[in-house]
Amino acid sequence: MEDNKEKSNDKSMVTGFIVTIAAIVVVALVGVLFLRPKDPYIQGQADADQVRISSKVPGRIESILVEEGQTVRQGDTLGRLYIPDIEAKKAQAAAALSAAEAQSKKAHKSARSEQVTAAYQVWQKAVAGVEIAEKSYRRMENLFSEGVVTAQKRDEALANYKAMQASERAARSQYDMAVNGAEREDREAASALVERAQGAMSEIESYIDESILISPIDGEVSDIFPLEGELVGTGAPIMNILDMENLWVSFNVREDELGALKMGQEISARIPALDDQTVTLKVTYLKDLGSYATWKATKTNGQYDIKTFEVRARPTAPVEGLRPGMTVLLERKSLK
Repeated sequence: MEDNKEKSNDKSMVTGFIVTIAAIVVVALVGVLFLRPKDPYIQGQADADQVRISSKVPGRIESILVEEGQTVRQGDTLGRLYIPDIEAKKAQAAAALSAAEAQSKKAHKSARSEQVTAAYQVWQKAVAGVEIAEKSYRRMENLFSEGVVTAQKRDEALANYKAMQASERAARSQYDMAVNGAEREDREAASALVERAQGAMSEIESYIDESILISPIDGEVSDIFPLEGELVGTGAPIMNILDMENLWVSFNVREDELGALKMGQEISARIPALDDQTVTLKVTYLKDLGSYATWKATKTNGQYDIKTFEVRARPTAPVEGLRPGMTVLLERKSLK
């Protein structure tokens, strides 16, 4: 009987000991997770503006003239594209332009001298016909007055005279047309065809210019995506150029730690890669990162969701040796 009581007491002691140890472990974990001091620094990263080089037309990489990490100047040739269809299109556009210019020249130019001479002779022949018809009509009119010829003969002579006058006017118009050239509408239409052909030619030449990749800025080649011989599509990235004159630092800061951070404010930060050099930064950008970066409250009372903001700041003076990707540390106490 006494043995059973002793065994029961031993089990109770073991159970109590285990519960006590478990409680101590839970309290310790809670203390570590919730009562530990915050990291004294907010870690950020240096970055730089970059320009993406791409092509307006699809083609094959004929040559890459730079390497990753190479410094380039604005206007330097970075590479060349081979665009097989462009030469054929250029020949077509040149032929269309030549045809349009020839048509325009013909429309703006008067007729050939032989055509002008022939039209003049036809007109003079019609003038002579009018003179003869007029004399015949006058003669018939006199004879009719004397009663020698009938009224029908006189009317026939009058009709012939009027017909010859109409023929003379038509011949004169043909002569004037030969001298003056095409109608104004025809000349304008021919000029419009030339302008359209010139526009097509300019478009082809712009595509040819696009086959030569030119650096738009001074900077450093950070990435080269395709290899020589590979095909690239319209707008496909070929390489990136970092603008090393426009470096900036990005921090992710919870809104309850933003403190006195405002646009235009100057802050101090350290750069471990540069022997903990202290630099002065000026805040140039503040924007929340959206719901995916929001800290959610775990209690319904006394807590609220806290958003995270991206803070960008630029050095107030050039920092020698600063490179994109370097860690930059911002003291939390400076945000109080």
